[in-house]
Amino acid sequence: MDLVYLDPPFNSNANYNVLFKSPQGQQSQAQIEAFEDTWHWGEQAETEFRELLRQENTDVAQMMEALRRFLGENDMMAYLTMMANRLLQLHNVLKPTGSLYLHCDPTASHYLKIVLDGVFGKENFRSEIIWRRTNAHNKLSKQYGPIHDTILFYSVSDKIIFNPGHRPHTLGYIKKSFPYKDPRGIFQSNVLTGDGTRNGESGSPWKNYNPTEKGRHWAIPHKLTAELKIDAAKLSTQELLDLLDNKQLILHPSKPGGMPRYKQYLDTTAGVLFQDIWAYQPGTDKLLFGTDEGIDEDVKWLDADDEKLGYPTQKPLGLLERIINTSSNPGDVVLDPFCGCGTALHAAQKLGRQWIGIDITHLAISLIEKRLRDAFPGIAFETHGTPKDFAGAQDLARRDKYQFQWWACSLVNAQPYGGKKKGADGGIDGLIFFQDDAAGTAKRIVVSVKGGDNVNVAMMRDLAHVVEREKAAIGLFVTLAKPTEPMRKEAASVGFYECPHNRKAYPKIQILTIEGLLSGHERAQYLDLSQGAVTFKKAPRETGPKAKQAKLL
Repeated sequence: MDLVYLDPPFNSNANYNVLFKSPQGQQSQAQIEAFEDTWHWGEQAETEFRELLRQENTDVAQMMEALRRFLGENDMMAYLTMMANRLLQLHNVLKPTGSLYLHCDPTASHYLKIVLDGVFGKENFRSEIIWRRTNAHNKLSKQYGPIHDTILFYSVSDKIIFNPGHRPHTLGYIKKSFPYKDPRGIFQSNVLTGDGTRNGESGSPWKNYNPTEKGRHWAIPHKLTAELKIDAAKLSTQELLDLLDNKQLILHPSKPGGMPRYKQYLDTTAGVLFQDIWAYQPGTDKLLFGTDEGIDEDVKWLDADDEKLGYPTQKPLGLLERIINTSSNPGDVVLDPFCGCGTALHAAQKLGRQWIGIDITHLAISLIEKRLRDAFPGIAFETHGTPKDFAGAQDLARRDKYQFQWWACSLVNAQPYGGKKKGADGGIDGLIFFQDDAAGTAKRIVVSVKGGDNVNVAMMRDLAHVVEREKAAIGLFVTLAKPTEPMRKEAASVGFYECPHNRKAYPKIQILTIEGLLSGHERAQYLDLSQGAVTFKKAPRETGPKAKQAKLL
C-alpha cells in the first residue's frame, strides 16, 4: 500500500445509526443502528493482548504493558489493544515510501499517538493535524466547545510521498503584503540575499552593492529563474543579476547603504502551503479568486444535503481528497480498513488511485457499492466476503439474520429499513423509491426479506397488507427458501400495478429468490424513469473454483 487512511471508532461509548433520507413527500426517514462504539475488557481483549506480547515489535509489547499497568483492564485498554494489533498489520503492508493517517478525537488521541510511536517509531511522526469538524457547541459543561478531530500522520521512513497543496491568499493578506503595483501587476519586494558570507561568486560585489559588508551573500530564488525559464547553471551570479535588472525585476534602494530586492508578483505565487490546522472559517476574508468561500472551504464540515449519506461518522470528500493528493500519486494504492460509507474510496477513485476498502458490516458494504455506482456509472470493482452463491447466503443467514437482511436488500438495490428491535420494522425490511410518471412523483416499493428454511402463504397476505397500509406501489418478497405453489397463486391474486408511463402492468406482489437473484435469472419488475431503465440490473458473477466464499474482513 502507498497510503492508509483509517477512521476507526473513537471509543465514545455511543451507538451510531445510519439515517436513510426519503424523497420529499414521503414518510419520515428511517434509521438503522450501524455499529456500537463501545469496548469492554474480556476474553477477546485478553487474547489480543497476549498476541501483542508475542509479536516481533518489542517496543510495542513493552509500551502496551506499561499502558495496561497505568490504565488497568478497562474499556480504553480494550480499545487500544484492538487498535495496536491492527496498526501493526497496517504498518506491515505499507511500502517504504508509504504513509498512514489515523483520524480520531480527543477521547483517545493522546493514547493512540503513543501506540503509533511504538509501531512506526517516534522519528516517523510527521504531523498532528487539527480538523475543525463543526461550527460550535452550545451545550457545555465546564469545558470548551469540542469542535475538532485529530488526524495523526505517520510515515514508514523519511523517503515519503509528500505533495502539500496551497491555500490561496486572502484579500486581507494581499492588501497588507502586496502593497505595490506597476503595469505588470501587484507585487511585493523580496530579499535577494541570504544570511552569512560566501567566498565565491555569491559573495562578490555587483554594481555598487557588496553583500559581504552586510554579512550576507547573493541568494537568487530558484523559483524566480524557473518562472523566467532561465538556465541559471549557465550564468554567473553577476550575469543573473544583470539579466533580472534588465527585465526591471530588481528594486534598487532609495537610500545609500541599502541592498537591492526583487519584485515578487502576486500571480506567480501559489498561495500558502497547507499547515497542520485545517479549520474552515466562514465569514472571514474572501479568497483571492473572486469567490465567496471561506478559508479551508474544501475541508468544511458536512452540511450540504447533496453530500450527506446519512452515515453517522461520514467525513467530507474534500478532506480525503486533500490527504490523498498530498501523500500519494495517480495510480498508487490507497487502503481504508474501516471504510464505513466509503468516502476515502470515493475520493481515491475520483483522483485516479487504486483502492481497497474493508468493513465488518454488510450494511456498510452495500452503502459503498451503491455510492460508487451512483458516482461513477460503469465502474468495475470486486467485493470479497459477501455471499457469492446460495451456500454462502445460507451461511450468512444462519450467522446473522440482520446482516443477511441488509445484504439481501442490496441485491434489489433497496435501502434497509428498521433496526434490530423486534417489530420495529412494521413488516418492512427495505424500501425502494422510484419515479414512473411525467410529474416525477416518488413512489415506493416495500421489500420483505426471509432467511428462514420455511415460508408460507400467510407471508404473502402479510406483505399485501403492508403494501396497502403503506400505500406502496409494489411489494417484493425476497426469500432464501424456495416458495411454494400456493404462495405464487396468492401473490398473483393480489393483482397488478399499472405504470402510468408505458401502461404496462407489473405484478403487485413479486416473489424473488436469493438463488435467482444471485444467478441473474430473476429481477424486480418495474420502470424507474429517474434511472433511465429498470432500477435493478444484475451484474455477471464469477463461477467455478475462484468464486469460493471468502471470509468477511
